[in-house]
Amino acid sequence: MASAASAGVAALGISGADGEWAAACPPLRRNLHLLAPDEVELAKMLLNEGQMHLFEHWPEPGVDDDKKKSFFDQVRRLNSSYPGGLVSYIQNAKKLLADSKAGKNPYDGFTPSVPSGEVLTFGDDNFVSLEAAGVKEARSAAFVLVAGGLGERLGYKGIKVALPRETITGKCFLQHYIESILSLQEASCKMVDDGCHTQIPFVIMTSDDTNALTIQLLESNSYFGMEPSQVKILKQEKVACLADNDARLALDPNDKYKIQTKPHGHGDVHSLLYSSGLLEQWKSEGRKWVLFFQDTNGLLFNAIPSALGVSATKGYNVNSLAVPRKAKEAIGGITKLTHVDGRTMVINVEYNQLDPLLRATGYPDGDANCETGYSPYPGNINQLILELGPYIEELKKTHGAISEFVNPKYTDSTKTAFKSSTRLECMMQDYPKTLPPSAKVGFTVMDTWLAYAPVKNNPEDAAKVPKGNPYHSATSGEMAIYRANSLILRKAGAQIDDPVVDTFNGQEVEVWPRITWSPRWGLTFKNVKEKVRGDSSISQRSALAINGRNIFLEGLSLDGTLIINAVDEAEVKITGHVQNKGWPILHVDYKDTSEKEEIRIRGFKFEKVEQLEVNYTEPGKHSLSARTKHSLIASGSNH
Repeated sequence: MASAASAGVAALGISGADGEWAAACPPLRRNLHLLAPDEVELAKMLLNEGQMHLFEHWPEPGVDDDKKKSFFDQVRRLNSSYPGGLVSYIQNAKKLLADSKAGKNPYDGFTPSVPSGEVLTFGDDNFVSLEAAGVKEARSAAFVLVAGGLGERLGYKGIKVALPRETITGKCFLQHYIESILSLQEASCKMVDDGCHTQIPFVIMTSDDTNALTIQLLESNSYFGMEPSQVKILKQEKVACLADNDARLALDPNDKYKIQTKPHGHGDVHSLLYSSGLLEQWKSEGRKWVLFFQDTNGLLFNAIPSALGVSATKGYNVNSLAVPRKAKEAIGGITKLTHVDGRTMVINVEYNQLDPLLRATGYPDGDANCETGYSPYPGNINQLILELGPYIEELKKTHGAISEFVNPKYTDSTKTAFKSSTRLECMMQDYPKTLPPSAKVGFTVMDTWLAYAPVKNNPEDAAKVPKGNPYHSATSGEMAIYRANSLILRKAGAQIDDPVVDTFNGQEVEVWPRITWSPRWGLTFKNVKEKVRGDSSISQRSALAINGRNIFLEGLSLDGTLIINAVDEAEVKITGHVQNKGWPILHVDYKDTSEKEEIRIRGFKFEKVEQLEVNYTEPGKHSLSARTKHSLIASGSNH
C-alpha cells in the first residue's frame, strides 16, 4: 500500500513541503489553514487516492467554512467505520469495479461439490435428542439479530421487527424473538444440577434507518421482559457511493459538501462485533456459540434448538441453517467449492450462479434434483451458528472484513458509465470465504414448513410470483405459522382439521386453524408432546392462543376461538367442548387506506365476533371443563 500511495504522491507532484502537496488542487490549497491536523491528513489521503474532484467546487475561505468542516466530519466517520479505512475501501472498489467491467467470474477455477451436513426429520428420536442437546448448550450462546432494514419493500413504513408476527395475538417479531431467547435461557438453566442464573446476551445490529425506532420499541415495551443490560445495540454505518469505474467517491446530488452513502449490507455485523469487544467478553464468560439471524422469519426458533444440538454434537465451527431446495429454485444453495490451487470453502452460491457453475464444471444437467426430489445443494436461509473460539481467531486476522462484491448498473454494454452511483456490499453468510481448509463447516437442513417463512415481499410483487413458488409476504408468513403449529400439534397426537385454500392480495394460501402459542409453552417438540394429552381436536375455523407455561390440552374439542392466559405458577387443564362463533376471516384489499398498513399487507383481518378467554393469575392447579356451548365448569380459575 505504501508504494501505491507514494506513487500517487509523485504523480500529483505532492511533496512534503507545507501545502505543496495540494498544489494540484488549488481550491483545497486555499482552504488548508481552516483544517485541523487530522483533517489535513485525511485530505492528503483523498488526493493520493484520486479524489481531487471532491474539492474542485470549494469556494474561497470565508464562504461555507462550516460546511467544509462538516465534510471532514463525515470523511472521518467513513474512514473509521471501515476496516482499513477509506484507503482500503477505495482500493477494494477499484479492483472489484475492474473485475466487474471485465466480466470476471468470481468462481473461476472453482469446482462445486456437495458439502457434508445433517438432514433432520421433525419429531423423530434423533430430532428430539438434538433439541435437548441444543437447549442444554443455549446457556453458552449469544444471539445476534441483523435488523438494519425498514419495511419499505413490504409496503410498511416502520421497522420490520415491529411488524406483528401474527395477528391473533398481535405480538411483533421482536417480542417473539426475545420471549424465545428467554425461554431457551430458562430451560437451559433448568438442565444444570445447581440451576444457573446465566443471561443469554442479545445483540441487535441497527442502521441509521432503524436505530432510534428499535430503541423506542424496546424501551416502550420494557424490553419485552428481558433485562435491559442483556441487550446491546450496534449501529452500522453506511459506506461511500462510487461514481465511476475509477472509484471516484460520489457527491450527494443535493449537497456538494456531502459524500453520497448507501448501506454496506449485513456483513458489517462481523466487524462491529469485533470492534465492540463483546466477543472477548463472551469468551471470558465461558460462552461457546454465536447465533446470527435475520429480522422477519417467524418460524426460525422452531429450528434453533435442534440446529444448536447439531453444532455441539458434530463440532461444527460454522453451521448454516438450510431448507430442502428444488433445483433452480430462487434461493442460494450451500455448496463446497474447491479451487485448482487446493483452496476449499463451503459457502452460499446464489441460485443464478449455481446452475451455470455446475454446467461449466462437468455437470451437464446443471442444478438438477436428485433421488430425493430435491437439489443436493440445500437452500441457504441466512441463519448461522458460529463456534465462538475459532470465530475470534479468524476475526483477529480479518478484523471482521468480509469478502465484498459490487453490482453497478451500467448505462450500456461498454460498461464505461453507471446509471446511478453504486457501492461495495457484503453479506454475513460470506464469512466462511476466508476460513482455512481445516475449519469444520457444515449445514443443518430442516423442513421449510417448520423453519422458514420470511416476510419480505409486498403484495404486488408476491402476487406475481409463479404458482407453486413461495410468496415470502406478510400473508404467507402469517399463514405459515398457523400451518407449522397445526402440523406440530398433529404430530403430538391432536386431531387438526385440514386447511381450506383461500386467496388474499392475489396469493393463494392454505388456511389452517389459527393456532399460536408463547415460546415458553412449546419451545421444543418434547414440550408440546407433554402438554397434548387425550383425544384433542381443533376445527378448521378455530383459533387457539396459548399464553402460559403449564397449560395442558386433555381431550379438548375446539370449534371457535379460545384464548388461555396463565401465570407460570398456574397449572391448567383444558378439557371438554368449546364452541362459539369465533373470529371469522375477512378479506382486506391492500389498497384500502382505511386499514392499517400492517393489516393491508396481509390482505385479511379477524372479525372478533365471539371467543372464550380465560385468565389464570393465581398459582396452583386449575381446570377448565367446557360441557356445552354456553356452560363452563371451571375450578380454581379467575377468568
